[in-house]
Amino acid sequence: MKNYFIIFLIIFTIVIIPTANAQIPGEDSKQKSVQVTISLTGEMQVKHVINDLDVPSQIDLINGTRSNLTVKDQEGNDVQFGQIGEGYSLLILPSSEESVIEYDLDEKLILKDNVWTLDFLYLESTSFIFPEKVDLIFVNDQPAYLGEKNGILCHGCQMILEYSLDEPKIFENIIIHDDEFLIEIRSWAKVDQFSFDPSSGISFKVAGDDNFVTTILPVNLLSQPYQVYLDEKKIRFQNNFNNETHVWITMKPQNSGEVLITGTLISEIKIAPEESIQLEIVILGIVIIGAIIVSIFFFKRKK
Repeated sequence: MKNYFIIFLIIFTIVIIPTANAQIPGEDSKQKSVQVTISLTGEMQVKHVINDLDVPSQIDLINGTRSNLTVKDQEGNDVQFGQIGEGYSLLILPSSEESVIEYDLDEKLILKDNVWTLDFLYLESTSFIFPEKVDLIFVNDQPAYLGEKNGILCHGCQMILEYSLDEPKIFENIIIHDDEFLIEIRSWAKVDQFSFDPSSGISFKVAGDDNFVTTILPVNLLSQPYQVYLDEKKIRFQNNFNNETHVWITMKPQNSGEVLITGTLISEIKIAPEESIQLEIVILGIVIIGAIIVSIFFFKRKK
């Protein structure tokens, strides 16, 4: 029976689909969802959920080396299918219920210099689920902070996806007027010689080429507008995430050097020099008054 079904699929494919990569005329892929789940060790599992179909439909799979391909119905029963061309698409027959296509993508996600990288192209909207330890990803060099979410949805998806696990973190504490401001720096580059100058901003040395550097700043220490410099030359940066208490400033220096982040200092810090001047005036006044009292004392003794 299975052989008859395969022969039928071959004949049906030849009659209906003139070329290996052609879509059935007038028919969409009918996909309800496409989900890619990524494990801690970089394995990728893909799941396509297909709506009920009135006519045979071609479902395009994600390019790459695939393994453990299954097609099942909602009850977990095997659904017969046919592969089109070199197996980049499947032919799914009409069905009154949803079908689920699952497979593993092998050697698609590459680990290079501690960064997982995925070169991805798929025209259907695709959701990506990341390991719990991942809270910051980069899509075409643009940072995206996941926070409590565990994934993203990519529409008509073409992207270079990058993320790291266990990225080194450096914490620096600034104390001003008895207030503490904690600054966090994340990077696989070596970061040292951190300093803060109210007249200029935050600076530190970076040793490493083309490494993402993310600095998390309290907004009540330094606020917009921000500028980032590498060895006194402006460089591109992103600060598209702000949770009202902290801002994420991300850059990718092309070479080693000194990074300087400038912004608007909060008013409390700005008036610090004035407070110092006022204190100096008070001290000077006390000294003058003291001198006058001493002079009067000696004048009365001479008298």
